[in-house]
Amino acid sequence: MSSAAIKHINDLSAFVAASPSSFHAAAEAARRLDEAGFTALCESESWDLGAGGHYVLRDGAIIAWVQPAAAVSTTGFHILGSHTDSPSFKLKPKPTIGANGWLQAGVEVYGGPLLNSWLDRELVLAGRLVLLDGTVVLARTAPMLRFPQLAIHLDRGVNDGLKLDTQTHMNPVWGIGDPAEADVLAVLAESAGVDAAQIGGYDVVVADAQSGEVFGGSNEFFASGRLDNLSSMHASLVALLEHAETRSGDHTAVLAAFDHEEIGSASRSGASGPFLQDVLMRIGHGLGADAQDRTRAYADSVCLSADAGHSVHPNYAGRHDPANHPLLGAGPLLKINANQRYATDGVGAALFARLCAQANVPYQEFVSNNQMPCGSTIGPLTATRLGIRTLDVGIPLLSMHSARELCGVEDPLRLAKISAAFFAA
Repeated sequence: MSSAAIKHINDLSAFVAASPSSFHAAAEAARRLDEAGFTALCESESWDLGAGGHYVLRDGAIIAWVQPAAAVSTTGFHILGSHTDSPSFKLKPKPTIGANGWLQAGVEVYGGPLLNSWLDRELVLAGRLVLLDGTVVLARTAPMLRFPQLAIHLDRGVNDGLKLDTQTHMNPVWGIGDPAEADVLAVLAESAGVDAAQIGGYDVVVADAQSGEVFGGSNEFFASGRLDNLSSMHASLVALLEHAETRSGDHTAVLAAFDHEEIGSASRSGASGPFLQDVLMRIGHGLGADAQDRTRAYADSVCLSADAGHSVHPNYAGRHDPANHPLLGAGPLLKINANQRYATDGVGAALFARLCAQANVPYQEFVSNNQMPCGSTIGPLTATRLGIRTLDVGIPLLSMHSARELCGVEDPLRLAKISAAFFAA
């Protein structure tokens, strides 16, 4: 295993650990951009788009960009899109519940998690708290929750098929006591150093507390939570920070990390919302672009939609397309679907082949078994909203949507190298 791959995977592990919620992921990206000298912009203020990198936060999403020195009103964009959220559980209103001497947290399923993978793990609560005066603070507890599985002695048929009811079985325990005399929000407030009585609203999810781990006979595997899709967000961030030092290429390099992809992207900070279009229009406005200039810029633009995909599963190979068996460690995926659930077309496929050749990394193609419904990404949404040519890529995973997913150690660095080549093109 190369030392560069290990260095990158260790940084990815640190990024995931710092990002238990979409709000933390956007904040960690902002922190790294600040360190690199990027300028934070506020959407409600006018923008001075001088030289250097810039970024703007919108809730749990972030968009950052670097313009070429010779940018004009028709300069196109090379956009690397990803998402900040992962399947999980979200804290409900009146979240302190329990019975029979136990304290539990009332949670709602967020996205499509593999429920059984969340059992018997140490978990944290993380997200944003909004105080009555409008102040927003990020909160993250120490490990405090667990979804306890019923012992086999009390369910002798459990190994013949586990059925979990999301309302009755998926409320994690967090203490012993009387729910009338306890408050899970008080624990959250204490972690953020605020008064629980001042909390007016919150967006808080459950996250796995375990850190990432490299393992395998040759240390070829990396296991971690939230690889879907922090692996792509991290790769784009690493590439943009590298690009900011060179500012090569003829296009404006854009990192767009959206929230709410796992629940359909229909929000103000999701890919179906106006966030990216708003930012691109303001960048163009700063260069004096009119409506025709913007259309010309979009026609000269490309979006690389980066989201994790599936490796062939050794025990369920029949669930995959028989001619296309992507494997962990054999390179990132070019994701293809005839019904445009992925936005890749022939032109995009050729572009990806060129980028991989320039970056000197292998790649694999992914297509679904005809009998397996295909998922989707932000790619088709971005192509539809803006008319920008889009292709779908990502690293292969096993156990996608598990509390702890699995990738090959070499693949995240390869995706970062492709991303850097894309920004420089």
